[in-house]
Amino acid sequence: MSSDKNKHVKARLHSRNKNRERYDLTALTNSNPELSEYVITNKFGVETVDFSNPFAVKFLNKAILNHYYGISSWEFPDENLCPPIPGRADYIHHIADLLSEANHGSIPLGENITCLDIGIGASCIYPIIGVTEYGWNFIGSDIDAKSIASAQDIINSNTLLKDKVECRLQKNKRNIFRGILGRDEKIDVTICNPPFHASIEDAQRGTKRKVKNLSGKMIKNPKLNFSGRSSELIYEGGEYQFLQNMILESESVFKNCFWFTSLVSKQSNLKGIYKSLENIKPQKVITIPMDTGNKSSRIVAWTFLTEREQREWRNK
Repeated sequence: MSSDKNKHVKARLHSRNKNRERYDLTALTNSNPELSEYVITNKFGVETVDFSNPFAVKFLNKAILNHYYGISSWEFPDENLCPPIPGRADYIHHIADLLSEANHGSIPLGENITCLDIGIGASCIYPIIGVTEYGWNFIGSDIDAKSIASAQDIINSNTLLKDKVECRLQKNKRNIFRGILGRDEKIDVTICNPPFHASIEDAQRGTKRKVKNLSGKMIKNPKLNFSGRSSELIYEGGEYQFLQNMILESESVFKNCFWFTSLVSKQSNLKGIYKSLENIKPQKVITIPMDTGNKSSRIVAWTFLTEREQREWRNK
């Protein structure tokens, strides 16, 4: 098993990220006039958005998707997770770079690439960015039927996404790949933003910290839906246990997928993740640092394919 765990951390968003620079609020409010209600002037006299307000964040994201990605309709229940677009886009761009390594350094475009989004969520955000930026096909899985229905509504409402994204309900909450991938189905890459918290109490504490960091105010009982539904946020054992289960199950579908990848938010989880990967003996493990400005994270990726199998996969 070879490993590349020490890439230089980028101080900024990915070079292809459409939101690498400060938001153009004039253009964004023109795209979504509702956003103008949430534009404020900060203590430095600069216009910005009230990021402590979940409705402001949602309207900002709708404007970004409309203005930069051509998505005209992005509606989902307010109780669901509202993802930060720049960070989600960075994951997709880094995955594009990863796929280019086995494609003579050229990013593969179009429908020959199929991605499995583990936990597509109500917002359908990763497929939206992957389809509009690179033309890839997506399978989106989720354990929540309402989230699947919401993602399907977004797909149906945007011509760009039709026939590019297939939603699949995971009926067994203990499974990740089983029940989703067919026996002979081939996936070029999996992407995943695993549930972060181990319990409802843990999630509440995290929400309090988030609200305080954004607004400077300590709120006793902030709404959990500031961050999303419990199924999106909470998994018994948290992110660490989810990834342990994902790693173990990846071994049973190792010929179905070129690259298995996931975000890892907690650096303290890496040691145990590397140990588990060593136990299942993939051919290669790569860690890709991500820095979205106010938060550092990383993608861990692994493949079971030998170099010969990688060449055969690419040629097919």
